[in-house]
Amino acid sequence: MEREIMEYDVVVVGGGPSGLATAIRFAQLNQKNGTEHSICLLEKGSEIGAHILSGNVFQPNALDELIPEWKDLNAPLNTPVTKDKLLFLFEKFGVPVPAFVMPPMNNHGNYVISLGNLCRWLAEQAENLGVEIFPGFPASKLIFENDKVVGVQTGDMGISAAGEMKPGNEPGIEIRAKYTVLGEGCRGHLGKQIIHKYNLSEEKDPQHYGIGFKEVWKLKDENYEPGLVMHTNGWPTPFDTPSGSYFYHGENNEAYVGYVIPLDYKNPHLSPFDEFQKWKTHPSIKKYLDGAERLSYGARALIKGGLQSLPKLDFPGGLLIGDNAGMLNFSKIKGSHTAMKSGIIAGEHVYENLNDVSSEISFSDKVNDSWIYEELYKSRNFGPFFHKFGALIGAAFNAIDQLIFRGKLPFTLNHPTPDYACLKKVDEMPKIEYQKPDGIYSFDKLSSVYLSNTNHEEDQPCHLQLKDSSIPIAVNLPMYDEPAQRYCPAGVYEIVEKDNEKKFVINAQNCVHCKTCDIKDPSQNINWVSPEGPGGPNYPNM
Repeated sequence: MEREIMEYDVVVVGGGPSGLATAIRFAQLNQKNGTEHSICLLEKGSEIGAHILSGNVFQPNALDELIPEWKDLNAPLNTPVTKDKLLFLFEKFGVPVPAFVMPPMNNHGNYVISLGNLCRWLAEQAENLGVEIFPGFPASKLIFENDKVVGVQTGDMGISAAGEMKPGNEPGIEIRAKYTVLGEGCRGHLGKQIIHKYNLSEEKDPQHYGIGFKEVWKLKDENYEPGLVMHTNGWPTPFDTPSGSYFYHGENNEAYVGYVIPLDYKNPHLSPFDEFQKWKTHPSIKKYLDGAERLSYGARALIKGGLQSLPKLDFPGGLLIGDNAGMLNFSKIKGSHTAMKSGIIAGEHVYENLNDVSSEISFSDKVNDSWIYEELYKSRNFGPFFHKFGALIGAAFNAIDQLIFRGKLPFTLNHPTPDYACLKKVDEMPKIEYQKPDGIYSFDKLSSVYLSNTNHEEDQPCHLQLKDSSIPIAVNLPMYDEPAQRYCPAGVYEIVEKDNEKKFVINAQNCVHCKTCDIKDPSQNINWVSPEGPGGPNYPNM
């Protein structure tokens, strides 16, 4: 294939908060100093925001730095938090937890928002500053020259599942740049390659993840409290799987309802999707959902290793930013503000280097000198506490750390086992029986995926690549009852039996791009790569 080549000074991969903040700050400096450095941003979704999924209670401090006049420019931050509510759930009831026990969960001054809608607004600000944005163009490959990244290649279009050229096929474009900034979000497939190639996580803990679910519900007036932010721990997951939930009352009678399960869970019988559905049947939750309508559904892995897992952020030819590196503050369940701050620093760093005015300070060092490091340092023991001691004891240790030591305990705990290696064999763990969904509070996977507006061109190479096609049946099935059947939130993976032979089936068209399979597969046999064009979910208000 002959490929078109486009050249820019900077290419940003990913239209989330970190990538957009990078583009905006770079363009602001261009405008301020009268320079004309070129910059473009690639987004794999059909539009900016289409693949964005987050709770989201938004801390606006980074936005204050980036666009101080955001209120005058009608940024979609319309519902200030009015009340925090914490509950520890037992099977039949919930026990209120005093808010002062969890200082990071104090949301005074924050907003309940749709992060997708905020990103759409940020994209408008970027384009007004001259940033070229290309939605529907996934960056599928990195371009290397002399062991340095010199840009990315967008995905080829019009290739069949058998690898043949279809009529009207179009080769991907080479976008070459002096700087390539990777802001793909959690478990970005290019960022994963970069971290491995340049050994950026040397002497660091392995990265850790959770699977996060979200549904948007339209509440009845009598159950709607605009600005209410509620979190729960406890039931239904066991104490050694310290999961948590959120229930945020946004604008227009809408509630953002979600559940997060750490992917270091042990029991291969566990189904994160079904735990989420089960949680909604608790009396403390379903009272808000009485008579409500479920509008949308989505799922996405989140990155929660924190400071101990944060890789080096500089690589030859570019930078890692936001959740591609792992900047989520898990104790707050917030990463949008840290992602944006990393983007601000990246935009400044790249601009200074292009103008030969930078010092010898690396991007990693600049991030470490910012309030991002201070936040991540204070919360560094949060995840390991919960992993080592479970929900109740972990919460108690964390309360002592935050209330007495202000996050400055004289030691740092580690979590050296990768999430996939935490899974125990199927005969070592108890089975879990899940009730059928009631269609009122709980639902099945396929009807849920329908609400995510997920769509892929069916006749294309499978973007869920098996390194060894025999492993699911020969290894994962006897040892773990092939957990992909349960950890996938979209029904992508199935074991089917035909003519007395079991086969592993991949329904790639259902994929919501959560990346859980890439993370949790116990044999590390699944590699997620970008599909053709804008395929995937199309979240309207997530």
